[in-house]
Amino acid sequence: MPQEPEPDQADRAARRRLFAETARAEAPDLALLCLLIGAEADPGLDERGIDDVQIELDRLAGLLPYAPTGGPGAWARNLAELLGARCGFGGSPADYRRLESSLLHEVVRRRRGLPILLSVVWMEVARRAGAPVYGVALPGHFVVGFGDPYGAHVLADPFGGGRPLTDDDAALLVAGATGGRLTEQMIEPAGPLDVVLRVLNNIRAWAQARPEHSAVQLWALDLSLLLPSHPARLRHERARLLVQRGEFLTGAAELEEYARVVEAVEPTGADAIRREAAAARAMLN
Repeated sequence: MPQEPEPDQADRAARRRLFAETARAEAPDLALLCLLIGAEADPGLDERGIDDVQIELDRLAGLLPYAPTGGPGAWARNLAELLGARCGFGGSPADYRRLESSLLHEVVRRRRGLPILLSVVWMEVARRAGAPVYGVALPGHFVVGFGDPYGAHVLADPFGGGRPLTDDDAALLVAGATGGRLTEQMIEPAGPLDVVLRVLNNIRAWAQARPEHSAVQLWALDLSLLLPSHPARLRHERARLLVQRGEFLTGAAELEEYARVVEAVEPTGADAIRREAAAARAMLN
């Protein structure tokens, strides 16, 4: 008779099933997906805690003026006044050093976070109020847009409290992050799953720089692999991480499976991955 999973394991499995189902919905719920990411980091964030955050986002949306005159610029100014000036949402360089800056429930509580999580707050509050809002995944610095992304629109930087961004401002952000130039593709709307994958990428990067937090990197990879579309290389990263954590047999098996996946297009790379798997198995001898 199969053994029943421990309560914590069962709860995690249920949350992950919900995450996968939500990600595959016709209209993925961005706030819920981000909150389920938060529940991986904070098992104390239960269903009631998730509902409380959604209620707070609803409450904030209710504080915005209804259908303001002035088009996209009015929406941007009202959000900056409410979330930036009155509520104190914003960020600083120190926020990049904290995992909480990538967790939506903590960002709502602390009013501090990374540009992308602050943008999620802005988008969710604005969307609930009926604003024409969308995310803009500038390299290295996520921002929000209001209006028609292919017509009249304005950009705002939630990390800076909602300061408006001109095209030149956006170009400077891109140049500072990549050394490259702003392109039209960079200011196209980012879909909910693109946002979620970027949030998880940030968490993985945070954990990679802190080997003592390899468990965080692992669950961020696990969630990334539940998304309908994700880079195949994440499977390789997960297998290597398992080996680094001492799970040699499991890591070796995943390396061999990944080698089978890439063999048709990268036979030389597949051979190298198989050698990694053999080396992992040898660590048991």
